[in-house]
Amino acid sequence: MSHHSPSYAITARLRYRDQPGLLGTITTAIGEANGFIGAVDIVGVTDGLISRDITVNATDVEHGQQIVQAIRQISGIEVVHVSDRVFLMHLGGKIEVNSKMPIKTRDDLSMAYTPGVARVCMAIHEDPESSFALTVRKNTVAVVSDGSAVLGLGNIGPRAAMPVMEGKAMLFKEFGEVDAFPICLDTQDTEQIIATVKQLAPTFGGINLEDISAPRCIEIEERLERELEIPVFHDDQHGTAIVVLAGLKNSMRYLQKDLAAARVVINGAGAAGTAIAKLLIQSGVQDIVVCDSKGAINKVRTDIGNNSIKVWLSENTNRGGQSGTLSDVIRGRDVFIGVSIANVLSEDDVASMGEDAVVFALANPDPEIDPLVAEKHVRIVATGRSDHSNQINNVLCFPGLFRGVLDVRARGINDAMKLAAADAIADVIAPENLTNHYVIPSVFDRRVCGVVAKAVAQSALDTGLARRQAKQAYPVA
Repeated sequence: MSHHSPSYAITARLRYRDQPGLLGTITTAIGEANGFIGAVDIVGVTDGLISRDITVNATDVEHGQQIVQAIRQISGIEVVHVSDRVFLMHLGGKIEVNSKMPIKTRDDLSMAYTPGVARVCMAIHEDPESSFALTVRKNTVAVVSDGSAVLGLGNIGPRAAMPVMEGKAMLFKEFGEVDAFPICLDTQDTEQIIATVKQLAPTFGGINLEDISAPRCIEIEERLERELEIPVFHDDQHGTAIVVLAGLKNSMRYLQKDLAAARVVINGAGAAGTAIAKLLIQSGVQDIVVCDSKGAINKVRTDIGNNSIKVWLSENTNRGGQSGTLSDVIRGRDVFIGVSIANVLSEDDVASMGEDAVVFALANPDPEIDPLVAEKHVRIVATGRSDHSNQINNVLCFPGLFRGVLDVRARGINDAMKLAAADAIADVIAPENLTNHYVIPSVFDRRVCGVVAKAVAQSALDTGLARRQAKQAYPVA
């Protein structure tokens, strides 16, 4: 399934004599090459030659090259240069550090640094808790990865993972006003990662683990949660689960069904699939079957071995002991949740689901089934993509969640806080405004972060994980 995307946008600078009809010839050639024109801008006119930048969305890198080649075939057109807009955005990195106040005088310097800073250092030495008030720790999160499970790219290592972690830090700042910094570790050893994060912890108010492969990510998070005084959150697990739960709550609300009674099948027995299963169980869902590449996970499977994730799933899901392939167990089910790979779900599979079924096909970049195909047979379809309605995107969760935990200086993040976050996201959409194409808020709905922060902060206070009352008034519009 190919889509034109800004991820494959090119900007071609063209120079040619400004003759009538020539621009139309250029745009026709781009259209015939199946390019999608985003913008046409005049750069300048010199000696009768006009320079134009034409921005075109392609479906992949090779398609972009084909579009440029089609332009080159036009007589009288000089292709001055071609820029890949994604690479231009990343030149020099996407984030920077700025001072909150200028240092213009000797007095400024003496207060910000020596000798005045010594008094603040000693105050923290005498009361370590004051580090949350007197340093960047108050509002700073570490985005930690080892590069072992990056997006749909897999184990590409810490250096190649940095652009993703920088992007995550940008989202923290843009949506939650949280200062986040990427830390990519040159080790994939569980003990070394745990030790390193513990040593870094005094600098930060929270830890966001990112793109660490399963099952190591689960042990790393659980150990750090027990051993640190600040919240640790693996977004690939719990952020996904929270947003999925929010979308399912609204789907069932729209369909006038009881979520607790829904028959759910999850395809993907990794960290995300397991976290979704756990949170659905916490929210009251009784009937969940989880499938891996070999089919339904149950207590009689002999190939699970020592895989701690699958052992847990075998003991806590599939109470009816169903066996067989995904195609076998999806029949009659109310909900499909895919956190696996592209194209594992067939049209016959979705057609066999129960009445008014729901499909969340979340594999990226290509979902488990083409959403347009799924929509022929089910009532609600969600994906992880931005070019389809009902995008399940973790940015709906983590900026607001960390905003809330930082504001009350929470020691951790528990299930009650996750459920509160899911409820807050779902409730952004009034019941009367729900449609089959609108069961989850837009990632650009600026109400989301504020309501999530408020709900999470209150839940932390209610469950005894907060060190202080939140003083911030959360914006909701």
